[in-house]
Amino acid sequence: MRIENDLKLGFKDVMIRPKRSTLKSRSQVNLEREFTFLHSDVVWKGIPIMAANMDTVGTFEMAKAIAKHGLFTAIHKHYSIEEWRDFANNTDQKTLNNIAVSTGTGKEDSEKVKQILEEFPQINFICIDVANGYSEHFVNFVQKMRKNHPNKIIIAGNVVTGEMVEELLLAGADIIKVGIGPGSVCTTRVKTGVGYPQLSAIIECADAAHGMGGQIISDGGCKIPGDIAKAFGGSADFVMLGGMLAGHEESGGELIEENGEKFKAFYGMSSETAMNKHAGGVANYRASEGKTVKVPFKGNVDNTIIDILGGIRSTCTYVGASRLKELTKRTTFIRVQEQENQVYS
Repeated sequence: MRIENDLKLGFKDVMIRPKRSTLKSRSQVNLEREFTFLHSDVVWKGIPIMAANMDTVGTFEMAKAIAKHGLFTAIHKHYSIEEWRDFANNTDQKTLNNIAVSTGTGKEDSEKVKQILEEFPQINFICIDVANGYSEHFVNFVQKMRKNHPNKIIIAGNVVTGEMVEELLLAGADIIKVGIGPGSVCTTRVKTGVGYPQLSAIIECADAAHGMGGQIISDGGCKIPGDIAKAFGGSADFVMLGGMLAGHEESGGELIEENGEKFKAFYGMSSETAMNKHAGGVANYRASEGKTVKVPFKGNVDNTIIDILGGIRSTCTYVGASRLKELTKRTTFIRVQEQENQVYS
């Protein structure tokens, strides 16, 4: 046993200090980025915000809706091959450029990914997603996927420390998904005591990834647009959203009506709800590490995307960043005790 005494920070612990700016308007801010990748010669250009690969968020409908804004969707892994065919044969190339095929680490998972990518080779991203990215089995699976798909862009996670970021990049991943326990419907920290404050995880993992030519995704913990801006300010290349994109028309999940009000179901992918739906129940050797909630129905996702992007553009104007890429260079975090005046909340 050992104790690390270094300070670790989450989004609630800091704010971004404003700086002198020459920007006249938020409309001058460019949120698009262009990325090249460590193991692939594919180039991606867009706004690097991602819908999470949850079946109550990362849907085909969500992908079509947010691709129009230049955003990305990691499609959840529970669609059938037939559903993939229906989607991919009737959608535009811009949407296909802005999606990842998600997979676990089972044999059936890898066979399904292979079949999808053989039928639709224009899809360039694979998202290998497990709750615990620290296992040797996971590293070996990443190596196998790199061998089988030599020019695809591979996303792998989740981890929260620099040494594992480096391990996964060396194994063949291009982008590392960072976050253990910060999600709004994740109970890993409650059930296991394991986790890492998200902002510090971003800063440390980005440093490790960028030193090797890789990228990271901040996955989880964003409750408001300001948190997304803080993630980018902390050097995240991409930010993945779950709860902020749940509850919309385009989100998955059951629509529930109670006393004249509408809600949508939203649950973690390690929750009892998800395991009952997709795995025949919670295995007797594990615990549920997610919760199920009712999110007030929010309507069309376009309004939420416009609000998020407007907030990030405003962040950039406060610190004088004309491009999203410049935000981290212009960010100084200050430690705070409170974020906002909540007298009317």
